[in-house]
Amino acid sequence: MKRISLFTKALTLGAALACLAPAEGLAGTADRPKLVVGIVVDQMRWDYLYRYYDDYGEGGFKRLMNEGYNCENTMINYVPTVTAVGHASIFTGSVPAIHGIAGNDFMLDGKMAYCCTDTTVNGVGTDGDAGRMSPRNMLSTTIGDELKIATDFNAKVIGVSLKDRAAILPAGHSADGAYWLDNATGNFITSTYYMKQLPEWVEAFNEKYGGHDESETGYSVYGNLITAEMAKAAIEGEELGQDSVTDMLTVSFSVTDKVGHRYATHGREIHEIFTDLDKRLADLFGYLDLKVGKGKYLVFLTADHGAANNILMLQKHGIQAGGFIASEVEKGLNEYLAGKFGTSEKLVACISNYKVFLDHKAMSSLGIDPDDVKEAAVDWLKRDPQYAYVVDLEHVNEATLPAVVRERITNGYHRMRSGDIQIVLNPANYEVSSREIDGGTTHGVWNPYDSHIPFIIMGWHVKPGTTDAKTTINDIAATVCALIHIQMPNGCIGNAVETE
Repeated sequence: MKRISLFTKALTLGAALACLAPAEGLAGTADRPKLVVGIVVDQMRWDYLYRYYDDYGEGGFKRLMNEGYNCENTMINYVPTVTAVGHASIFTGSVPAIHGIAGNDFMLDGKMAYCCTDTTVNGVGTDGDAGRMSPRNMLSTTIGDELKIATDFNAKVIGVSLKDRAAILPAGHSADGAYWLDNATGNFITSTYYMKQLPEWVEAFNEKYGGHDESETGYSVYGNLITAEMAKAAIEGEELGQDSVTDMLTVSFSVTDKVGHRYATHGREIHEIFTDLDKRLADLFGYLDLKVGKGKYLVFLTADHGAANNILMLQKHGIQAGGFIASEVEKGLNEYLAGKFGTSEKLVACISNYKVFLDHKAMSSLGIDPDDVKEAAVDWLKRDPQYAYVVDLEHVNEATLPAVVRERITNGYHRMRSGDIQIVLNPANYEVSSREIDGGTTHGVWNPYDSHIPFIIMGWHVKPGTTDAKTTINDIAATVCALIHIQMPNGCIGNAVETE
């Protein structure tokens, strides 16, 4: 009875206080850090932590590993393992089946569309289409959105990256700003989704660092530098972490991905870009120590995906590997289906993200049953021994598949955006642009080289440690939200990792 009496009194007092409080500003003061910094390193394989360990200094990756909590067995649990999906999944704690970002490009209203394209907005700081971007195609909230809600929208949330999708999707729907590089001008820009004109601090930054072409910003250490400097400028310009309300900054380093695509996983260039990034991280952490205060901020580092080892390198050492050209497969499949169904119409719209997108409008106009086309397409594709499995995406559970592959296909399938047929390649096989396989690489499949990513969290209320327990990309958002005492994003399927 005493418990009921105290509870009743608390309710009465709470109701009285609510009547006196303003409509916004009801959130109490919780035990939270001054600033949360989420860092994504594009195309960072987990093993890069150790491959270049001896060449790292003490203040960057090694500091994270020594002072932070290191989840060594963090896996991506969906396909395709590409940039837009990775960034959305990290910060929503969800998967494409729920957050809707089904690829860098995916089917939207019957047409292939870029993940962040928004024709209802215009660029700010640019007259080109590079600014016509927003997070509207993402269907769930992010850590930043939930932080805004938890603080009655008093928290500031900013996203920074060279890539638009890597700035926009992590910051979320209610962000105060997201800034990305316009390759045409070499300047950081945004869109009218966020604001009508660039803040003075962004204009000052562009004046100092802007104007360089993509060969400098996209494929050299200069790209690391301007990303880190833009992050520091955002902290300074927006006064992040300088009051009693927790703020959030998301930072994605994109140069690592561009260099990886061009030079693969073992080139001198990838070594150079990661050892340079280590220096940039050390500088950023030192800046945060002084500006926000050591122990007063929470930082985590992860990746959106990994990368396959180069086909030629593997073959040279006797390891089976191969590639396929999507355009050739698409052409052959269209010719086969045209003959089978007696039509000159192309029934395959495209092959993207290892998925076959059928042309449903064409099938409807011809009166052809899509299930018949899918069955025929699956049978034809199965003739190629390079494809381990070919699956009708509406019938994944009926297919004979390893459980881990089935789970990742299911998690990656959004029924209105993800196409019709999933192609699962043999290990060490990936899409190539031509028969002359070059020295680069790519990513996008379920295998560990693409799905095993780093996840280290450091700082506020985090004790040093490590775990080999299974964690997923979705656990990142759940862990951060648990640590800062806010609700996890509304599509989150992850579980918080114990870091104390």
